[in-house]
Amino acid sequence: MELTQQEPDLSAYLAADDVMDHEHPLVRETARRLGAGTLDAYTYAATAYAHVRDDIPHSSDTGDPRVTWRASDVLETRTGICCAKAHALAALLRAGGVPAGLCYQRLTDDGARPAVHGLIALRLPGSTGWARQDPRGNKPGVDAHFSVDEEKLAWVPRAEYGEVDYPLVHAVAHPAILRALRNARDRPALWRDYPTAL
Repeated sequence: MELTQQEPDLSAYLAADDVMDHEHPLVRETARRLGAGTLDAYTYAATAYAHVRDDIPHSSDTGDPRVTWRASDVLETRTGICCAKAHALAALLRAGGVPAGLCYQRLTDDGARPAVHGLIALRLPGSTGWARQDPRGNKPGVDAHFSVDEEKLAWVPRAEYGEVDYPLVHAVAHPAILRALRNARDRPALWRDYPTAL
């Protein structure tokens, strides 16, 4: 899939903001512990990806009712839905000097109510394009892996269910996703207001 940058300037994909707060001490310390500044960009990106995918459970898998949205909060509480985990991974990558943005898919549960799924795209030094990664977390039926050559995402959208890939690489979190995450008092409330499309 051909991805398009939301912002033409690549520096936008290294910036810190309220969501991808990679200047926060916890994000900086986590990035340092994972090898930022000592590993090559590919190895660091793969290590950061594995950390977010495997060491921070998806809140739906564990039944955790808390809703996180800021990268530092995801790392501190060690929980989040797909979009929150994507915020954490993008922040860790940016902390390590790897440009990273947010991507989205519209997915369904075999024809049930659709929802927006969050993932990231990164751009390694010397690369001419973006590579999407899905840090959601594996479980039976979900088998995502770090890869820059061939996408190995949690899900491939199925047109027959109205599922789609959104081709834009966002430099900042999509406003509809961020609004839902920030306003939800818990995960059941989040699902009631969570976007079904972008």
